[in-house]
Amino acid sequence: MVLVVALILAACSSFAAVSTPAFSSAAGAAHSGARATGPRATTLAAGEASSPLLPEDTLLAPTVVGSNRLSLVRDRRPALPLTGSVVGIDPGHNGRNWTDPGFINQLIWNGREEETCDTTGTQTDGGYTEAQFNFNVASFLAGDLRAAGATVVLTRSSNDGVGPCVTTRSAIINRARADVAIDIHADGGPADGRGFAILEPVADGVNDRVIAASAAFGRILLERYRTLTGMPISTYDGVAGIAERDNLAGLNLTTVPKVLIECGNMRNAIDSALLVRTSFQQLAAKALAQAITQYLTARD
Repeated sequence: MVLVVALILAACSSFAAVSTPAFSSAAGAAHSGARATGPRATTLAAGEASSPLLPEDTLLAPTVVGSNRLSLVRDRRPALPLTGSVVGIDPGHNGRNWTDPGFINQLIWNGREEETCDTTGTQTDGGYTEAQFNFNVASFLAGDLRAAGATVVLTRSSNDGVGPCVTTRSAIINRARADVAIDIHADGGPADGRGFAILEPVADGVNDRVIAASAAFGRILLERYRTLTGMPISTYDGVAGIAERDNLAGLNLTTVPKVLIECGNMRNAIDSALLVRTSFQQLAAKALAQAITQYLTARD
């Protein structure tokens, strides 16, 4: 018994003697005027005391090494599934595009041919606009992705502006080097047509390297959206829910894996009754978030 007590006392004495360097590289950062607050260290505010802190998602636990020595072991909390990932979201059109036809009707080069800078988008028979639907779903999606640890890049931050042009939208996401991107739309198809479709890019030079990855993401998105929302596959657009498109700047000019989803048909009475509901928009966003998470985690 005396021997056990002696060993415990010796271990405690050793732990008390552990000096600042035992905190590894994080301590060095603290002594040089930086405090670790995550993956990167940040500079201490003026007058703030320096202390050997580790990243805030790290806990230190004493562990007995050998008979009487203690060391500090990192006990990291589980990382969020999308930590370190960048996701691009393009909510199609904008709420006040109709106020500036001179701007949105200007011609741009989409990688293959000329098309207009943007359009107003479609709307339901009751006047609910596609631009509002797109923005709502994008906002819900951005929240879901950020909660999962992703960095989100949106091409517009409100629904009360004009533009930007489709070429600018593509450039915003390309410059961010997004790991994956999605263009969110709702269709203005025939009144007797139902369902959603995934539009995928066709190789045109600029986007050659992301064609296969875009198709892989599209397959995941098709299954997740159909399963979670219950929206049927389009009865009029594409083949089995997939449509390859070579006339859209957002797909022609992309340098990151990207697809465009037509979430339903606003000109169809059944689809439109769903699309205008906040609960459905949240469900649609959840389906997109699940597809993005599945794609990115499978790739990693």
